[in-house]
Amino acid sequence: AELHRMVCQFANGLKSLGVTKGDRVIVYMPMSIEAVVAMQACARIGAIHSVVFGGFSAKSLQERIIDAKAKLIITANGGVRGGKIVPLKATIDEALALGGCECVERVIVYKRVVHEDAPWTIGRDIWWHDLVQRQPEVCEPTWMGADEPLFILYTSGSTGKPKGVVHTCGGYMVYTAYSFQNVFQYNESDIYWCTADIGWITGHTYVAYGPLAAGATQIIFEGMPTYPNAGRFWQMIERHKCTVFYT
Repeated sequence: AELHRMVCQFANGLKSLGVTKGDRVIVYMPMSIEAVVAMQACARIGAIHSVVFGGFSAKSLQERIIDAKAKLIITANGGVRGGKIVPLKATIDEALALGGCECVERVIVYKRVVHEDAPWTIGRDIWWHDLVQRQPEVCEPTWMGADEPLFILYTSGSTGKPKGVVHTCGGYMVYTAYSFQNVFQYNESDIYWCTADIGWITGHTYVAYGPLAAGATQIIFEGMPTYPNAGRFWQMIERHKCTVFYT
């Protein structure tokens, strides 16, 4: 219910910025709950999200922004990885400065790192917390056809220009829910953890959509398995009594 409220408030925030069905939205976020909220909020209003892995360069971002003709970008002022700050917002600004990204109207910034300054463009950039403030906690979903786009995810670009792969609402969600239930044999008492980043299709399917479609209880983890030491995953499994571990 708490997640549902967060998704609805953020979806209403997106609508207040003029995001409508069919608009493309780039998501460049750390592995936080807010990243899942951003994806689900886009899905709720019929916007097409395109998640870019938080480790990708400004050039990689620029290519995807231009190809998707993105109207809006969702990012964070920084991410935390291996005890270091990853300057996500600064990389977004660098990507936009490379040119060809005139399609981008607004940039939403989640304050992940409290004391981290973010470069700022007045009139374009807006804090996540300011956007959702006073937004209604109910957002009626936009009804979508089974064959309408849910998201675009780009190939890595290691063999040439990244190719955008479109996944549709009906087929993708049926496959995702079905495979989650049957591959992982999820039971209501299970605590499930997929360690994949949402920047990849595994993170889309087995973090952001499959477990939630099945009503699963899951762990979402921001970080790396070797920090602060190589026992990190096993400590978390012990602490949260994880019964299904997918890595």
